[in-house]
Amino acid sequence: MEKNPFSISFGKKPYQYIERDLVIDEIIDEISSDIIQNQCFMLTGVRGSGKTVTMTTIENRFREDDDFIVVGLNPERDMLKSLVAKLYDSKSSLKGFFDSEINLSAFGIGVSIKNVSPIADIESALEVILKELKKKGKRLLVTVDEVYNTSCIREFASTFQLLIRQELPIFLIMAGLYENIHNIEDEKNLTFLYRAPKYFMEPLEYNEVKQSYMEILGVTEKDAGDMAKLTKGYPFAYQALGKYLWDVPKHKLSDAVIQKFDKALATYVYNKIWDEMSEKDRWYMRFISKKETMKTSELLELSGQKKSQFSQYRVRLSDKGIIDIGKRGIISIKLPRFAEFVQNKIELEI
Repeated sequence: MEKNPFSISFGKKPYQYIERDLVIDEIIDEISSDIIQNQCFMLTGVRGSGKTVTMTTIENRFREDDDFIVVGLNPERDMLKSLVAKLYDSKSSLKGFFDSEINLSAFGIGVSIKNVSPIADIESALEVILKELKKKGKRLLVTVDEVYNTSCIREFASTFQLLIRQELPIFLIMAGLYENIHNIEDEKNLTFLYRAPKYFMEPLEYNEVKQSYMEILGVTEKDAGDMAKLTKGYPFAYQALGKYLWDVPKHKLSDAVIQKFDKALATYVYNKIWDEMSEKDRWYMRFISKKETMKTSELLELSGQKKSQFSQYRVRLSDKGIIDIGKRGIISIKLPRFAEFVQNKIELEI
């Protein structure tokens, strides 16, 4: 293979990647099941954790199924109108229906139909279309990437709730940062989203990353293990490290490769994560970053804080995917070389 198979571009499925088979298969099975239990699913995790790639993989699987229509929506536009327009544009599965029974001319979609009154409400139009899909044994999958709390999202989610109460065949997958999804759930009329299955993009398995580097780079098991440990299973790190290793002779890990790796992490991900953290979050990270793993008691001693004062920040930093608090009384930094990044930030501020 002459072309570098690794990529650090966002929003596009890399040529070489490690699939999250369990998450993908579980969501596909639920959406495909004859007995529908869930119709809304959420993918969340830190930037670069593979949310978009996972969602794209699910989309592509269903696009191969004639019983499904897949539509991706932009959370900053009128999502109801966009959805109806895209369904009209992909009307092969509803051949003849739009042109004879449903008049969407009031929304600037299609043409006026003789003897058929225009539908005046876009929500009603979507309901009519979904009822027709149900008759034909079809299902609609809607996906929204980089979701956050906008008026368009709130309107669409409210309509979605009404549609699923009518047992209409519409499914929704939303992908976004933890805090953005949490903000949507907190809307008083959208609390039903709390019941939607959430899939946190956990780190890739160490052995999968190691095996991938061995096969693609042709390095020894020991070298591949060192590379895998350096990524901590973080998907963007897996891509970035692979990209720079591919470009050097014998694909050897070196200080120069790590320097490029650090720069990519900072430029494409970590600076944004740092900017989005609260001042108090960053203050605690100054102490946490002194070690890759630290006892909570040690952090409290260093920071001069009480356990009750730290508890909310501990949970929030964990939910954001920055620290791991899985072991009782222990704090670990989840992101690769994030401790070094924070320490560099501190040095620059001095």
